[in-house]
Amino acid sequence: MFNRFFAFLLLLLLIPVFLVVCFLIWYEDGLPVFFKQRRVGLNYSFFYIYKFRSMRKDTPNVATHLLGNSGKYLLRVGKFIRKTSLDELPNLINIIKGDMVFVGPRPALYNQDDLMKMRVDAGVHTLKPGITGWAQVNGRDELSLEEKVRYEKEYLQRRSFLFDVQILMQTFFNVAGRKGVAH
Repeated sequence: MFNRFFAFLLLLLLIPVFLVVCFLIWYEDGLPVFFKQRRVGLNYSFFYIYKFRSMRKDTPNVATHLLGNSGKYLLRVGKFIRKTSLDELPNLINIIKGDMVFVGPRPALYNQDDLMKMRVDAGVHTLKPGITGWAQVNGRDELSLEEKVRYEKEYLQRRSFLFDVQILMQTFFNVAGRKGVAH
């Protein structure tokens, strides 16, 4: 309940930022301004994650690292919103809907069977996915799948309100310093 309430408050406070980002995406590449993608949630259930669209409308719907030359698909404003993690702000909608929380493992793509097998083996699939997590503050895009799952399992074993606060604080500093962003 805390996650939903706080996400709703943040959404209200960030309406001006949402409007500016929506306008910039629309101006550069038209509608839609949101990107919706099938992801894996709690206990291997599926949901649609919402993000600001940072890539052109004609971009294939695959993980960015599988595109080859992903730069040719990236919008000019997309570079900025990815580096600042503004593309993730619509995840607040997912929290309000109950699909996600603030802190947990990042939701896997629907076709990342290798990652999901490792998560099931480690028991991490029992956690609701989060906007940020222990793996994100310890390397984000720079970690191998095995390292991510190791951090996620550690989070599962250590999770507490204070640990979540620590992760949220580290996330803020990592985003401000643009640490760990590969794509």
